[in-house]
Amino acid sequence: MLDFNAIAKKCNLFDETDIGAVINNIAALDDEYSKEDLVEIYNYILSKSKNPDILMQTIRFADRFRDKSTLNSIIDLLLMKPIFDDTSLQEKYTNVRVMCAKAIGNYKDTEAVTPLLYCLNNKDEHYRVRLACADSLGKIGDRFAVAPLIDVVKDESEKSIYLRESAASALGLIGDLRAIDPLVSILETKQGLMNKFTFLKERVIEALTKLRLDDSDRVFHALKSSLDDESVQVRINAIEALMESTHPQASNAIKTCLADRDEEVRKNALIALYNIEGRDILDEVISLPTYEKSLKEEAKALIEEYEDG
Repeated sequence: MLDFNAIAKKCNLFDETDIGAVINNIAALDDEYSKEDLVEIYNYILSKSKNPDILMQTIRFADRFRDKSTLNSIIDLLLMKPIFDDTSLQEKYTNVRVMCAKAIGNYKDTEAVTPLLYCLNNKDEHYRVRLACADSLGKIGDRFAVAPLIDVVKDESEKSIYLRESAASALGLIGDLRAIDPLVSILETKQGLMNKFTFLKERVIEALTKLRLDDSDRVFHALKSSLDDESVQVRINAIEALMESTHPQASNAIKTCLADRDEEVRKNALIALYNIEGRDILDEVISLPTYEKSLKEEAKALIEEYEDG
């Protein structure tokens, strides 16, 4: 039986005069105890310590083992929402809860979905905690989280656009086809503020790429429309998504980007077409006078690197 009181005393666990020394003492326990004992010790520390620095470091130590019993301790910390007058201390405890939400995703345990959703759906919760919960839900991949994540993506009243981006990414990781309509709807929106949320559209396109909806005309047309987006990165992401598609019109859509106003977009389009069609597109770009000089040079470089060599 482990003597937790003795271990706490050895580590000076409750002496906050030198937190660095306490953390070093906890790290040194590796030399004395087995993995099974360390798990129990970490769980004890997570349940007893009130110092955010010690808690964060202990979560890092425990993440090496990812024992189910530790997951329960970390969920308890996530759901704890203490209020402090000291704003610095409050921020530190928020950091602890963010780390808890991130660590929970590493366990990939579906029993953690409910507490993650509880925090995600609480609009009074700190946005960074909600972001971390969305990311972890994507890592866990449980389809029970799909509908709540879709609600977040669709919610135009959501204050944090970053949260909607994380929810879109999580939907891509989960891969449930229920996400198609809300994701495509974002790309189809052309009016108001939504059209300015370029990072959200980037995440949406990445999510649709993971869903691999090769035979969907609606997805294809939404991606094709994104090739005209004001954002260079949105256009590049759309090219990459179309490259992964087997839609019969994908190559023709990408080919229009060979005349894009941005050099990086043109280069990405050429590379995508080369991956789809092979050498012929490179010869065409080099031989026809309609293409930009920089694009011809890129075509020659691709031939030297992948063909002639």
